[in-house]
Amino acid sequence: MVEGDYSSQYGLLRDYVLELQSKNPGTTVKIDLEPGHPRDLTRQFRRIYVCLGALKQGFKALGRDLLGLDGAFMKGPYPGQLLSAVGVDSNNGIYPVCYAIVEVENLSAWTWFLDLLADDLEIPRNSAFKFMSDRQKGLLPAVSKLFPLAEHRYCLRHIHDNMKGTFKGRQYKDLLWKYAQETTIPEFQTSMEELKAFNKKAHLWLSKIPPLHWTRSHFSGRALSDMLLNNMCETFNGKILEGRDKPIIAALKYIREYLMRRIVTVLRVIERTEGLITPWAQKHLQTIKKDAAFYHVQWNGGDLYGVSGKPGHTRVVDLAKKTCACRGWEITGMPCRHAVAAIWFMATNGQRVGALESWFDPVYSIGRWKEVYAFKINPINGKALWPKSEVPIKITPPKHHKQVGRPKKVRKRSAVEMEDEGSSKKKGRLSKKNMKGVCGKCGNTGHNQRTCKGQGEKRKD
Repeated sequence: MVEGDYSSQYGLLRDYVLELQSKNPGTTVKIDLEPGHPRDLTRQFRRIYVCLGALKQGFKALGRDLLGLDGAFMKGPYPGQLLSAVGVDSNNGIYPVCYAIVEVENLSAWTWFLDLLADDLEIPRNSAFKFMSDRQKGLLPAVSKLFPLAEHRYCLRHIHDNMKGTFKGRQYKDLLWKYAQETTIPEFQTSMEELKAFNKKAHLWLSKIPPLHWTRSHFSGRALSDMLLNNMCETFNGKILEGRDKPIIAALKYIREYLMRRIVTVLRVIERTEGLITPWAQKHLQTIKKDAAFYHVQWNGGDLYGVSGKPGHTRVVDLAKKTCACRGWEITGMPCRHAVAAIWFMATNGQRVGALESWFDPVYSIGRWKEVYAFKINPINGKALWPKSEVPIKITPPKHHKQVGRPKKVRKRSAVEMEDEGSSKKKGRLSKKNMKGVCGKCGNTGHNQRTCKGQGEKRKD
């Protein structure tokens, strides 16, 4: 009674959309139905796409060309997929932009979703926009088709999941992360040669994935982010988990209300924040300053500085162009440790440098953060006050395919995630994996009391 009927809500979908758009100007909603005869008075639902006007304007104000793409299962009697595009805000928090409920995750659905997304966000088809994903079914060819020049990053956890099937062990994971975190091409090439010397098959396997998709050494600076994981989408999917088993309008309502509450929560944090840059950027700056304290600086009398920590690791910093040979400043938009050391040296020579925060890209500024969240999502009236759609064709539920077994609420975590989260501890107890049990009768290992056949003397406590 509270959430509504699963099947009847499809017939109210057009009324809901009219109310949503009237209370939230600039909102884009597209409903796609199954093909039918022009004279049909009923058509089956296939897809719906939603991009709220406030989120559309906020993302454009952010100025960060990066979106994570992901899909998650719907849990109700009419199963489908929830596709989402999630950005990263000035404080390194998630910024959901648009979402859609489709019949299945394939090339057709992703192409439809990305085509609408490009129109809403005004992304040119020949732009070098940045996407990040887990390489879902149909997504790679869809991105290649619509955005042939885009930089498509692959989530490193997903790459390791695939790698672990052949090359097991913590060492391979550590090496993969080491190579992905290299910020220059020469350093990356040296690391890959080390892998080749360590294991030629592993080197061949990893070489088949173009470095543009997974290592910082090949990332451009347009996204102002060195992210290697698609965590923003996973976080969003986790926040709307309870809404994914509700009737379609209730599910859309749940997502909208979560996004509305999130904006209010962030605005409260902004009100308490002092300084020039966001809290996440401030925290990152403290780490950079600690590292910069150990560097030696040589000045050429102009804009160039040679910054070195240990022999053979000198990096040239150009403060006029805001670049460093390590490329950390270029990739993230934040001055790296070499740049901070150069700025400090500049200040000791009597030159005006201003606060270190002023050297950050404006995307990290408090002003930009406030501008992004100045656009608010508005509530809507209840069903009794919705306008009535004049479209004569009635929307009916999609084809129902009952899934085998009990529906799962929580996404099954991979072995890598379990390992990362400290899977050795389960329910407050240490795991007994790879441990030999001790018999309570004889004290020997390799068996227990039930299978003990007197292999040794009874243990005396």
